[in-house]
Amino acid sequence: MRDEHHYRVSTLWTGDRGTGTSGYRDYDRAVTLRVEGKPDLLGSSDRPFRGDPTRWNPEDLLLAALSECHLLSYLHACVTAGVVVTSYEDDASGTMVLDGKGGGAFREVTLHPRVTVAEPAMIPAAEAAHRQAREWCFIANSVNFPVHHEATVTAAAPHES
Repeated sequence: MRDEHHYRVSTLWTGDRGTGTSGYRDYDRAVTLRVEGKPDLLGSSDRPFRGDPTRWNPEDLLLAALSECHLLSYLHACVTAGVVVTSYEDDASGTMVLDGKGGGAFREVTLHPRVTVAEPAMIPAAEAAHRQAREWCFIANSVNFPVHHEATVTAAAPHES
């Protein structure tokens, strides 16, 4: 038997400037994303597509979902392996390619996690945990492009007494 988890989001277009979509330049790409019990997320299209660069766009959200999912899966893998993570940061990057017909797709994403663990002896298991996290990440398992990992793992500096 498989567990199923269901998710809901409401997307409200707020970009009608009074004439609807009467022309490509006549409407704003502003949207509000809502999930019950959470703060609203203000979205738009990316700047090259006439969007508001101060708002989240779908490409940002996809990259953020991949980065966060790997982080959460990684922390779980580390706990399972007995690795104590004391710091984790990621600067994820992705490449989207337009097809020249109005569409496009991500070609690849690369995560660049920088992890600090409590002790140097934990580094090999911490590095291996990235592979386990990749297998467990729901979002990475749902996309049809490669998600690469270029991780750096270091140990925390010993405390001086």
